[in-house]
Amino acid sequence: MAWSMTVKARPLRLVLSSLPRPTPARLIGLTVTPRHVQQHQQRRLFRTSKPTFSGGAASNPAMAFPCLDALESRSATLSQRRSSAGPEPSYTSGATEIYDCKEPLVLDWGGVLPEFRIAYESWGRLSEDKSNAILLHTGLSASSHAHSTTANPQPGWWERFIGPGAPLDTDKYHVICTNVIGGCHGSTGPNSIDPGNGERYATRFPILTMQDMVRAQMRLLDHLGISKLYASVGSSMGGMQSLAVGALFPSRVQRIVSVSGCARSHPYSIAMRHTQRQVLMMDPNWNRGFYYDGVPPHAGMKLAREIATVTYRSGPEWEQRFGRRRADPRKPPALCPDFLIETYLDHAGEKWCLEYDPNSLLYVSKAMDLFDLGRENQLATLARRDAHKHGSYGPAECSLTLPSAPYEEQPDSDSQQGSDELSAAGQGRSLKPPADLVAGLAPLRDTPALIMGVASDILFPAWQQREVAEALRLAGNRDVTHMELSEEMSLFGHDTFLLDMKHIGSNIRLFLK
Repeated sequence: MAWSMTVKARPLRLVLSSLPRPTPARLIGLTVTPRHVQQHQQRRLFRTSKPTFSGGAASNPAMAFPCLDALESRSATLSQRRSSAGPEPSYTSGATEIYDCKEPLVLDWGGVLPEFRIAYESWGRLSEDKSNAILLHTGLSASSHAHSTTANPQPGWWERFIGPGAPLDTDKYHVICTNVIGGCHGSTGPNSIDPGNGERYATRFPILTMQDMVRAQMRLLDHLGISKLYASVGSSMGGMQSLAVGALFPSRVQRIVSVSGCARSHPYSIAMRHTQRQVLMMDPNWNRGFYYDGVPPHAGMKLAREIATVTYRSGPEWEQRFGRRRADPRKPPALCPDFLIETYLDHAGEKWCLEYDPNSLLYVSKAMDLFDLGRENQLATLARRDAHKHGSYGPAECSLTLPSAPYEEQPDSDSQQGSDELSAAGQGRSLKPPADLVAGLAPLRDTPALIMGVASDILFPAWQQREVAEALRLAGNRDVTHMELSEEMSLFGHDTFLLDMKHIGSNIRLFLK
């Protein structure tokens, strides 16, 4: 903005002289005035005067920003609703069953939950020998409400996939779905009360892994008396967890279904989740995670969801749905949402920004980044856990620092190999998985597995599912079913697993028979 510069025009200097002056220590022209003071000054200038140069009117009218007005209005509303419990919503998705575990859960990176709660829901009858249970794993932000229940008749996030005659046939199977620890839909997470001090965990909550979440789920199965699952089923983050069940507890599962998942997180998905966390953490209302008694960081959450939505769907689908059409071509272009695709993203962020706990987004997405079923990572984790068991290891304050110099490209002999691998992946050729990953998936050698991918998925590209299937085969598994949906079969990208009953649903049904 021009108002942050030292301007000698007489009318403007007269206006500025009436504003609160910054402290002398910060007064060097106007450029080092604190940002919030600058913003206050700018608002007063726009609202109380019409700055002119050489005595004339502005060449163009000031642009309106209804998108920013909406954010300010929401902040004001939330501030007015502030109470001792804070304006945060409960995030509940309805009635659930509750399992309270009073035994500590030691985590992979040294943290501990002295006790924890798991919210879960179930459908279908558990057989007398308890051999027909299916554990359904969720995506990043989903609750345990995968299907409607008597206590909660609202449709669930996988409503059509569960029920009599459905892929997860409740006439045959007892389906259980949990809200992961770290989440906010009833299970213990950052917004829960720490029994140690009676306050919310906030960012005192320990770092989690997918494997930690699975261990918590195994505690629930122990509580229910289920020693072995008929199947472990999951998509997206749930597909990662489904594989983790087989790698950590091979004797406790008979079949594995992993849709649009991976066996180790890759740079692109890590990068996209990083940007989501960054825009959230840069929201001043985030307050380093301690926002529960104030206004939640809804602006950061909105932007994070918009970034996520870009990865959930595909370019070809959006080309058909939106093209280059503008919301109202009769109006001049604007810097707020203008094209239909912009209004779609804006709506996606708007309807979600108060529906999920921001800290849960940070912790659960970071757990996804850390996911790696390679043998080396598993051994390193076991060593940390063993050290913790013997009292020589525990969580410490984060000592990470930003690098003193910016990243620079470091050409090496692997560059051409990486380029060749990328080219091969893009052309749909099978790549040989690293030996470390093959060794890490060796515990699944005797577990039938269905691995499904979608060609239009940009968040978990289809080559990642090919990698899982090939690694399982190289590990000695002779019962691997790999299915890949072409763009002709689905243009819905990563969200295909939520929408496609014809291909996703039917293949799951056939595999589970």
